[in-house]
Amino acid sequence: MEVFRQLKEYYWSEKKLLIASVISLITATALGLVYPNLLRYLIDEVITKRQFSLVPGLAMLVVGVVSCKALFQFSHGFFSSKLGNNTAYNLRNALYEKLQYLSFQYYDKARTGDLMSRLTADLQAVRDFIGFGFVQILNVFMMFTFGTIMMLTINWQLTLITMISMPVLVFTAIRFEGKIHPAFRSIRKSMSSMTTSVQENITGVRTVKSFAREPYEIGKFSERNEDYRINNVTTSGIWARYFPLMEILANLSVVILLGTGGYMVITDKITLGELVACFSLIWYIIGPMWQIGFHINNYTQSKAAGERLLEVLHHYVHVKNKDNAIELAPDRVKGHVRFENVSFAYTDQQSALRHFEVDARPGSVIGLLGGTGSGKSTVVQLLLRAYNIKEGRITLDGIDIRDVTLESLRAQMAIVFQETFLFSSTILNNIAYGVQNVTMEKVIQAAKLAKAHDFIMELPLGYQTIVGERGMGLSGGQKQRIAIARALLKNPKILILDDATSAVDMETEHEIQMGFQEVMQGRTTFIIAHRISSLKHADEIIVLDQGRIVQRGTHDQLMKQEGPYLETYKIQFADKADAVLLEESIEGLLASHQERVENQVAAAGQPKRGGYIQ
Repeated sequence: MEVFRQLKEYYWSEKKLLIASVISLITATALGLVYPNLLRYLIDEVITKRQFSLVPGLAMLVVGVVSCKALFQFSHGFFSSKLGNNTAYNLRNALYEKLQYLSFQYYDKARTGDLMSRLTADLQAVRDFIGFGFVQILNVFMMFTFGTIMMLTINWQLTLITMISMPVLVFTAIRFEGKIHPAFRSIRKSMSSMTTSVQENITGVRTVKSFAREPYEIGKFSERNEDYRINNVTTSGIWARYFPLMEILANLSVVILLGTGGYMVITDKITLGELVACFSLIWYIIGPMWQIGFHINNYTQSKAAGERLLEVLHHYVHVKNKDNAIELAPDRVKGHVRFENVSFAYTDQQSALRHFEVDARPGSVIGLLGGTGSGKSTVVQLLLRAYNIKEGRITLDGIDIRDVTLESLRAQMAIVFQETFLFSSTILNNIAYGVQNVTMEKVIQAAKLAKAHDFIMELPLGYQTIVGERGMGLSGGQKQRIAIARALLKNPKILILDDATSAVDMETEHEIQMGFQEVMQGRTTFIIAHRISSLKHADEIIVLDQGRIVQRGTHDQLMKQEGPYLETYKIQFADKADAVLLEESIEGLLASHQERVENQVAAAGQPKRGGYIQ
């Protein structure tokens, strides 16, 4: 019961319901014991002695006992159901809250399908046992104890002879539990794996179809489905071996009772009424014992499920608030960020950042450039405190970010990730996600800065348009612009753009960059980009390679140095006769085109619609 001892805090708050359920069950069980004694009295006193005048009163007593027993059985079911549902409610809230605060490090390895399985099937198994299973196991012991005591009062010799097979039945049941528990744990794991396969396939259905990998996915699911089937068949085999044996042992007691008891009636050692009462009582005992396999099944399933829930509830949170953490006051944060000799590694064999240093003064723009795996995203992840740094420190306005609360730290930041995530809700709710009680005017203003307002207004319901799961129904550029609007609406002190314009065309990128020039004023901004055009206006550009800083300076300074920055610039403009002049001419063409479109729109009196350079 160690698993349920650890889960105690989630159901012990409902102990009044548990007590009420147990009392109701005890009362119903006690009333059930009255029935065998009434049979005994009916045969020995009424039928044998031919006192038929007692039949009406005896019948009324039976009706009364049965009615009271039914009433207490109903109350037991009501209180048990409420206990199970309240426990599930407490557990579900605790699990969801824990998932919210688990570190990025946990989600690097966690699988969505597995977590969904824990929050549904595993939680349901625990609910069923705490609500009904535990009390039913208690009922087994009560019925066995009460029934045995009553049989002993009738004839102790017959009782002992009848119970001779019970220890073997109990031993078999314990062996059964030892075999069935690992089997059910394997079923839970294979079910989780199968659920994960379905979830990943549905989420990545476009990738699957674009690569024509449907047969592969069908085969992969078939393998996991086969594993699930085999585990279920194995479990059924355990049931098939043990359950008939337990049934035989249970019925053996009845055979012994009838044989021995019949002989004792013939030899006048007991009365016929006493034999009938013992026969009724033995079923009162065997019934629960015969079902002990079902209760053990329920218990082992819930124990395996409870272990999986505890793995989440007890998982160590790597990034959390320290004791007496400082609460940052939003109106006092200036946005001065310093990385001081920061080193970090995701694993012992994987060094992501080494001796990184930067001094980002309030309102400055820091650009980060480098190849895949160079450490660019790690810089902003550490600034968010997604992970704890190994060496050095990061400060905000001179305060180590490990000394402030996570909530107040992240409240000062807004980030646009390269991989955009949108909720299955309206565009309005997606943009306003990070801000409470925001006005529609501010939402529209943020959308205009992100160059998203025009395409939103072209949608059937405008800002009330509901986007599909993960933003399905919108292009990559549209989703990215909504994410940018969401970040701008938050009005942060620190703005982080992680390749935020990678999914938009060149013209839209230029328009967004122009909008950024306005919103970056007074904010400390970190820009991760692969296009040099997104970084050239930064106050300082840092070039990373394998976690180390290999170059740093302004665009003009780096263009005068031989190194990765200049090489990247040449590659991006390799097919241009004169890269610098051509880039400037493109910007001029975009500006003149924008002016021309606006003039045409003003003359026509129509809402502005973005065009494309031919």
